[in-house]
Formats: sequence, C-alpha cells, structure tokens
Amino acid sequence: MLGSDISQPRKAKLDGKFYQEHTLTDKDTDDKVLVVEINGMISSHDLDGSGNMVERVKDEFELAGKDELIKAVLLKVDSPGGEVLASDDIYQIIREFQEKTGKPVVATMGSLAASGGYYVSAPCRWIVAHELTITGSIGVIMSGLNVRGLMDKVGIRPEVYKSGKFKDMMSSTRPPEEVSAAERQMVQSLIDETYGTFKAVVGKGRAASRTQNTKAGLEKESRALASDWESYADGRIFSGREAHKLGFVDELGGFEVALNRAKKLAGITEANVVKYEQPFNFGSFFRLFGKSEARGVKVDLGLDFPRLQAGRMYFLSPTIMQ
Repeated sequence: MLGSDISQPRKAKLDGKFYQEHTLTDKDTDDKVLVVEINGMISSHDLDGSGNMVERVKDEFELAGKDELIKAVLLKVDSPGGEVLASDDIYQIIREFQEKTGKPVVATMGSLAASGGYYVSAPCRWIVAHELTITGSIGVIMSGLNVRGLMDKVGIRPEVYKSGKFKDMMSSTRPPEEVSAAERQMVQSLIDETYGTFKAVVGKGRAASRTQNTKAGLEKESRALASDWESYADGRIFSGREAHKLGFVDELGGFEVALNRAKKLAGITEANVVKYEQPFNFGSFFRLFGKSEARGVKVDLGLDFPRLQAGRMYFLSPTIMQ
C-alpha cells in the first residue's frame, strides 16, 4: 500500500539526534529498502533550512548499516552538483557503506544528476537514469567577480597589506592586468588536480561495480564505460539515453526500475520502502522562520539559485551558473 503510515514510525537515536522511519510502500515482509535523497545543491552548509546534507546522509547510512532488515539503499538524486568537498564526503560515505555492509546502493536519477550529482552516484553498485535525465557535466568550476573597474568609477581605492606576493590572489579588487601568469597557473593547477580526482572517481567506481555485477552474472545487464569515455568527461552534459550508451549508467528507467534492481541485487523478492526523517522540532521551526524572514527583505524572482562563493571550487552543472 503506497504511502501507508498507519503504524507508529520506528524511532532511532544517533549522536543525540532522533530519526523516525516512515514506511512509503508497505509489503507483507520484514525486509526493507531505504530511500536516501540528494536534492538540490550538494553542500555541507544549511542552504535552505533543511540542515546539513552531508551529516544527514552520513546518519542515514549509519542507521541503515545497523538495521539488519534494511537490505539495500536507493540513492534518489536530483541535483546539479555542488561543493567539491561535500560531494566527496558523500561519495566516501557510500563507498565505505557498501564495503563494510555488503548491501548494494542503487542510484536513481531524477530530472537532473549532473556534475556533483553524478560524482555521488559513481560509487553505487548500479545506476539507473531516465532517458531524459540530464547528467554528465564531469568537471570543476571556480569563478569570481572583479569589481575594480566599478570601484575606479566611483572613486574607491583599496589598500592592501600582505605578507607575500600571492596573498591577495583572486582578490576582486585587484586590476585584472595585475594578475600574473604564475597566479593563473596556480589556480588552474588546483582545478586540474581536482578534475583528475573526479575522473578517477568515475573510472574506479564504474569499474568496481562492473566487476561485481559480472561476478553476479549480470554482465549483459550492466554497462561498462566506453573505451573513449574520458573524451566525454569535458564538462558537457548529456541525456540519460546517451549516458547509458556510453556506460555512465547501467539501466534506463525510473524509481520502480531502480527499486526492482535493488531488490534483485539484495536477493529479495519484496521489500518495504522506507525513509528516515527527523521529527519537527523548535530548531526546525526557527530555521524555517529565519529563512522566511531573510527572504522577506529581498526581491523574490521565484528562482532559488544557490549562493556561490568566489574562490571556491564546485562540481556544478554550468546551467546553474547562468
């Protein structure tokens, strides 16, 4: 019965935080599949009053590891990406969970699972995408604004005291012509190093899942990365259909396809689909209240874009940068 919540939610406590287990689909079995959601921008900060995404994901996987009745996890991704470190933290959580518990994690991609959204999917045992999903965007971006020209027009001159010639690197108040080739190379080297990590995560993750699936007799059902996959890891986005063709995803379909695959990988025929939620409390109320008040003094265009910080690297789809 879909959306059944007749019985009292099972409660769990972890590091002083309470979680309730809600049943989304109720079947005549004790076995469960947990849904973990990655929605919106991936961040270790509270961007929208919903709390720290990395901490929440860590808690949910830890609880899933302790519950013997949870046989598999569905990672439901609908995200343009986000912070480099937050994306990598979630990647490590998923990878370690599978290694320690042996329970499969199946990624199910929504309308958008690009850049960091793909990064967190890469370690999963199986990846399912809709044929119209937008994914890919494998790359790193760092941006900033230079306001020196505007400052000169209004007669503002910055005074900077620094301990080394590179200390004000990427400052928004320096004249662009003062940015040296050495500085540009330093920044580009950081980006290239992080990009190399991204490609390694994709290559190793897909190879590991391919090996596991082949051993399980699923070689014909799963997909291997195309031999020239790195030529497509240049920041471009592509559809779920093309991602499947290139081996970035294993199967085309929606949530039900991913759920059936998770059950098959876990060796079960039926499962209750469950989700962890934190009970509403005063902390949640004040976060929401604060968010509402903050928006009350801004021009609201109805577009909820993330606030990107200059000088910070992101695994982020270029569409969100417009």
